[in-house]
Amino acid sequence: MAGKFELYQDKAGEYRFRLKAGNGENILASEGYKQKSSAENGIESVRKNASEDKRYERKETSSGKHMFNLKAGNGQVIGTSQSYTSASGRDNGIESVMRNAPEAKLDDQTA
Repeated sequence: MAGKFELYQDKAGEYRFRLKAGNGENILASEGYKQKSSAENGIESVRKNASEDKRYERKETSSGKHMFNLKAGNGQVIGTSQSYTSASGRDNGIESVMRNAPEAKLDDQTA
């Protein structure tokens, strides 16, 4: 099963998206957007940038966990991962985004 983007509104009324792998696991989440069109542009930016390894910022949290940000060409963060217990788990998450994002369908839950 292929990955998909879920576009939804949070409790504050902001638009957000998350990328889910084929197994249903969340692999990337967005910030909140005031406009639906901005969130849709964010999804397109993820699709466009996901295959470039240099777009991934690999980080370690203060508690020793591992995570990553996917950045657009202008350096702005367009998606953030969950926390992983190991660097290899984080790297597998990056590979999953690279594999799933370019062809992921959109599940618009705001319609």
